[in-house]
Amino acid sequence: MRRMISVLLAAMMMVGALTACGGNNTPAATPDTTTPDSTAVASGVEDGVLTIALECAYAPYNWTQADDSNGAVPISNNAGGYANGYDIMIAKKVCEANGWDLEVVQTDWDSLVPGVQTGTYDAVIAGQSMTAERAEQVDFAGPYFYATMVCVTLNNSKFANAQSIADLAGGTCTSQESTIWYDACLPQIPDAQIQTAAESAPAMLMALETGSVDFICTDMPTAQGALVAYPDMTILDFSGTDGDFQFSEAERAENVNIGVSMMKGNTVLKEAFDSVLSTMTPADFNELMAQAIAIQPIEG
Repeated sequence: MRRMISVLLAAMMMVGALTACGGNNTPAATPDTTTPDSTAVASGVEDGVLTIALECAYAPYNWTQADDSNGAVPISNNAGGYANGYDIMIAKKVCEANGWDLEVVQTDWDSLVPGVQTGTYDAVIAGQSMTAERAEQVDFAGPYFYATMVCVTLNNSKFANAQSIADLAGGTCTSQESTIWYDACLPQIPDAQIQTAAESAPAMLMALETGSVDFICTDMPTAQGALVAYPDMTILDFSGTDGDFQFSEAERAENVNIGVSMMKGNTVLKEAFDSVLSTMTPADFNELMAQAIAIQPIEG
């Protein structure tokens, strides 16, 4: 009897082992490997704060001032500094529509795109053209302004009455680094003596004011803002003429449209911006830019 019981127990253990190893014909249960999508891009505003980066030195798009007058907001990394300008006005509209607080970070121009790529800040609102090259690195919302490419010279310059870029031939010139104006506009001027690119818009304007160059190339709002600070300057606008800078329609569109950049795949933030910007017309943008130029500090 004991021998029979031992044989039965051994047989039962064998069956159990085969079952546990999937040795029978019943498929083993498939484990649940479903996990949240780890590739999804965080919007950055989960905390109710929109953190934007800009130079705070690119009037009338943005500038730094000493107080909160005219709706200026504190700069988080510049104690006692306040940011204002067209970019701030746009940011405040978007924040108001979405119930967000606004945080402004001041940084160099070359740090803007890398900063949104790494999530250091949520978005850049800094007068950036929506170029194809930038669009490979970041996503853009907007446009939030449609600009025109122009040149600026001194009132007493031999180039003050230029009617086309051909009339600027042989002149010394510069523009801001890493911009369409420096990389693609200035080289179209015959025999232009292109100097080292300026690190910032104020440096570009100072090069003209001090006579280091004969003229500069920039966009219309920057030029209009420059005349507030430097009334001895004049704008050379060749747009709509055969003497204008030449680009294909697609190239021109991408280089005169100003957008808000953010991390690739940040659809939540892009849609939030576009839902506000899509309700505004070019006339609305121009009116708001005129307000920015009107309150721009003389020192720019």
